[in-house]
Amino acid sequence: MNNAKFRSFALIICLTFFSGAFAAIAVHEKTATFKVYGNCAMCIERIQDAALKDKHVKSAEWNLDTKILTVVYDEEGISLQKINENIAAVGHDTETVDAPDRKYRRLPDCCKYDRPRK
Repeated sequence: MNNAKFRSFALIICLTFFSGAFAAIAVHEKTATFKVYGNCAMCIERIQDAALKDKHVKSAEWNLDTKILTVVYDEEGISLQKINENIAAVGHDTETVDAPDRKYRRLPDCCKYDRPRK
């Protein structure tokens, strides 16, 4: 009986510890949406891959019709600004960061969009 009580107590302690650890991780998880410019299905893959480049970005989904990217990320590990910069680095302008001209020019023709600030 004593051994059974000990196992129950140990199980409760472990569950309490792990649920607290998972709750702490979830507290820093944030969802954000912002505009990213692009034109086609090839852009979808490039934009999402650039957002997911950092391990602190949990998910990224870019909508071709609305041009809106939805990201879930750990705000303690990466800033929203850095996510925008990672996307711009592959040739896609975002609401806040312009892609370098040389990167934009290297995009396939079908991916070139009207640049809003150029």
